[in-house]
Amino acid sequence: MKPHHKYIGLDVHKERNEVAIADGITGEVRLYGSISNDLHALEKLVYKLRGQNVVLHFVYEAGPCGFVIARRLAQLGEDCTVIAPSLIPKKAGDHVKTDRRDAVTLARLHRAGELTAVRVPDERDEAIRDLVRARTDAVTDLRDNRHRLQAFLLRHGYKYTGKSHWTEAHLRYLRELVMAHAAHKVVLEEYLMAITQATERIQRLEQHITTQVVPWRMRPVVEALMGLRGIQLLTATALLAELGDLSRFGHPRQLMAYLGLVSREYSSPESFRGQGSITKAGNSHARWFVIESAQHYRLAPKVSKELSPRLEKLPQRLKEMSWNAQVRLHKKYWALMLRGKTVQKVQVAVARELVGFIWAMAREVKPLSD
Repeated sequence: MKPHHKYIGLDVHKERNEVAIADGITGEVRLYGSISNDLHALEKLVYKLRGQNVVLHFVYEAGPCGFVIARRLAQLGEDCTVIAPSLIPKKAGDHVKTDRRDAVTLARLHRAGELTAVRVPDERDEAIRDLVRARTDAVTDLRDNRHRLQAFLLRHGYKYTGKSHWTEAHLRYLRELVMAHAAHKVVLEEYLMAITQATERIQRLEQHITTQVVPWRMRPVVEALMGLRGIQLLTATALLAELGDLSRFGHPRQLMAYLGLVSREYSSPESFRGQGSITKAGNSHARWFVIESAQHYRLAPKVSKELSPRLEKLPQRLKEMSWNAQVRLHKKYWALMLRGKTVQKVQVAVARELVGFIWAMAREVKPLSD
């Protein structure tokens, strides 16, 4: 008998999920109802919809509820696709949006094959990713607390005249400040304590990242990427935790587009070709790390004392790729600067080419088998 396909759209929320079903034979799309957002209710739904010669295809949007539903459905042997919300086709005149309509739309578009799937990360990869993002949150907290303290001191006429901020000399100056009012001294001490706590949290998280990478299946790829200038343990770990196995990208341009580093384009073959700013699509966290790394290529090519130990472990092929990256990207950096491009545009352009070297080096090394 011909299999009976059913496409189930789930509009997932914190408390409840709306369910809609698109029938693959009759073409009917109907609202099934609402279920609680817990795995027990999901299992009951699967058992109700299952039948002889029935094939279920679940779909829901990537969002704050994570990938728990997709992993549980995979354990139950069901097909589940997590899709990118920003790439859902929308009608220009459709201005009514409700949870029920969203579920029906997901089911209908999934049956038509018009939705774009996202990668469901391995649980271990996701754990490493959360650890790296926690470190980024700590860095953000540190920066915000520093800005608050500087604004507080500026309001009250205190200006540090030393060479650089946040050195030992600057922190000693802050601790020895004499404030006119006791309340101001309390504020100063609280800000200093918040800065100290954020700094210590960053250090603890970096130690945990170093420890967790050792048994990670992507460790060989991390070590390979560390052979590139500007990419050390934290950056390499963050990129692979966010992007996963880079061999899934068949061409480096696909990875560049995934990171949102390619230009917007509005072109017509008969009239003009217009390009704008970068799309900024895809993974913004990984894009930020790549652009930060690209800034190192303003310096002349050199195997520094920090890079040399990282290169010693790598095969000759990867050492040559690392050196070629330095030469090519340094040349591109200053060629664009001499053309009068802004620093930001230059860094993005260099980052886009750096992604090509990252893709090539990652494909030279295989992850560890589970």
